[in-house]
Amino acid sequence: MTDSPATQASSGAPSHARLALAAAGVTVVLWASAFVSIRSAGAAYSPGALALGRLLSGALVLVAVLLIRREGLPPRAAWPGIAVSGVLWFGAYMVALNWGEQEVDAGTAAMLVNVGPILIALLGARFLGEKLPPRLIAGMAVSFAGAVAVGLSMSGEGHASVLGVVLCVVAAVAYAGGVVAQKPALAHGSALQVTTFGCLVGAVACLPFAGQLVDEAARAPLSATLNMVYLGVFPTALAFTTWAYALARTTAGRMGATTYAVPALVVVMAWVFLGELPALLTLAGGALCLAGVAVSRSRPKPPAKAPAESVESAKSR
Repeated sequence: MTDSPATQASSGAPSHARLALAAAGVTVVLWASAFVSIRSAGAAYSPGALALGRLLSGALVLVAVLLIRREGLPPRAAWPGIAVSGVLWFGAYMVALNWGEQEVDAGTAAMLVNVGPILIALLGARFLGEKLPPRLIAGMAVSFAGAVAVGLSMSGEGHASVLGVVLCVVAAVAYAGGVVAQKPALAHGSALQVTTFGCLVGAVACLPFAGQLVDEAARAPLSATLNMVYLGVFPTALAFTTWAYALARTTAGRMGATTYAVPALVVVMAWVFLGELPALLTLAGGALCLAGVAVSRSRPKPPAKAPAESVESAKSR
């Protein structure tokens, strides 16, 4: 799934659209599954160490695939976007989110981080010249309302510190900035190249946490370490690559809106794998998230063509 930029530019055919939608679906499912794994890994690893371990695991897989496919280094024009997205999204976002979720309850963190897709749409319009069609705005409004409902239902009597709120907002801003920076890079490099070297940049940025990772890995239970490796291989290496593949074929705003399906999937996965029975407000919020995604990705119907007889009669007048 790493076509050349020329192929990406001409990928308007229905088959390419279906592949991009499928890639986005893989990303959303794997990112939702990450929340379950983070619960285990986050109990044994500090935020920076968990981010570094996840990135190193993902980078090993991505580099191996890159070598097998012999794609080599991305073009020079792709590097600014790769560097910025690597530092912001792969590095700062993961550390800030891991740390923030230790300072605030899960519901508050979900509400704050879900500001990210809105910021992506606004930044995409400002820096990428993307349009903000009414359906996208309406869909994001519906999905954000659903994310707030899910967050409120999950918060309960949880805690929220000022530091935690700030960290979650930083995570949302870093996520949005990283996505908008990555989009131009995909015009020059393949999805695999942009993801691989973005992950490597993020890992380098997190190297100050290497000592913590070594110390904590020696004491962590095997299940936590396996969950950290899972986070690196699937929600990072695979999901970020499928994300880049889909992002190269649509706007940043539409891709950001797609991630509003994540809260709904998290609710279902927590129900199935953790036995956490969702409340009615949680289910309603999840339904709103999915409805908003459907609206944001829908396209207005083309105007109906005039009947041939009407056209001929108009010509004869």
